[in-house]
Amino acid sequence: MHTLRKFISYYAPYKTVFFIDLICAAFISLADLAYPQILRTMTNTLFTKDSAAILSALPILAAGLLVMYVIQSLCKYYVSYQGHMMGAHMERDMRQQLFDHYEKLSFSYYSRNNSGQMMSKLVSDLFDIAEFAHHGPENLFISVVKIAGSFVFLFLINWRLALPLVALVLCMFLFSFRQNQRMQETFMENRRKIGDVNSSLQDTLAGIRVVQSFANEEIEREKFRKSNHAFLISKKNNYNCMGSFMGWNLFFQGMMYLVTLVFGGYLIAKGLMNAGDLAMYALYIGIFISPIQILVELIEMMQKGLAGFRRFLDVMETEPEIEDAPDARPLENVKGRVCYEDVSFHYSDDDTPVLSHVSIEIPAGKSIALVGPSG
Repeated sequence: MHTLRKFISYYAPYKTVFFIDLICAAFISLADLAYPQILRTMTNTLFTKDSAAILSALPILAAGLLVMYVIQSLCKYYVSYQGHMMGAHMERDMRQQLFDHYEKLSFSYYSRNNSGQMMSKLVSDLFDIAEFAHHGPENLFISVVKIAGSFVFLFLINWRLALPLVALVLCMFLFSFRQNQRMQETFMENRRKIGDVNSSLQDTLAGIRVVQSFANEEIEREKFRKSNHAFLISKKNNYNCMGSFMGWNLFFQGMMYLVTLVFGGYLIAKGLMNAGDLAMYALYIGIFISPIQILVELIEMMQKGLAGFRRFLDVMETEPEIEDAPDARPLENVKGRVCYEDVSFHYSDDDTPVLSHVSIEIPAGKSIALVGPSG
């Protein structure tokens, strides 16, 4: 919940765009739901009258539908344009905050974390977050409206046929919830591995002159091969989990058509339903399945976005180890001479000394570099 609350807080500067986006999404959904009901109503009322009555009503019907679809198209434009821009603005805000926070963190943070992981959080993670920021609430809202609206109309048409469909949907959502936890783990692992690839690449390219000077190409090539292969394995696990998720959801959707056809035919045979209503059922099942497919894709997008956002929060919630005191004064009259006296150093995760009792004096205006294996 903490992650979700923090994520929602980034919508605050764009709440007007956000709510207009949801209103447009609602109209898009309601327009899709309206057509089968309009068709059913016209079939049972207007189209049973004489030709003169039908012909006189058609222009009014056409004008009404035209207005509805023009408004729907304008709503779709707003959702596609302004909705994406909202996500882009949120991405920009997060990226700026992350960069600003990177500049405040202590040296020890950079000792524990490689630059590739940091670049991954700054670029690819935030892209996935932005996609989810836009498509997440909008697609969820559209799907809920369509699913709820479809169920209302399905129950109104024939409640007996709607009951087994409800059972199927509940099974689908239960399965999706359980599979969702597995997908979350694989996406987090995937993010870590691509960060390792970026780190290996950046370290090698940044020190390529030293690598080539000491003929260390094969060593660096092997390091990159290992990180690249580890990323492939993480993608394999991710795709395996995602394939299982989508395959089973597609199976449940097929079962809905099967139940509609078989049980609907049974109800017609028993005189509890007419063929026209079964045709309307088929239309609403199509409308009903579409948002389910959107929700399936949304879960994948959500896992990517939230996995990236958790990594983003990990950095943002890291406090600098050294901060200026409230009464700190600026350093003045700096000569530029630096002295290290009897300095020893090792990384926090390894007791092997990197520097041992080193004393260096660096005169003003001079530079000294300590060069590792890859530069």
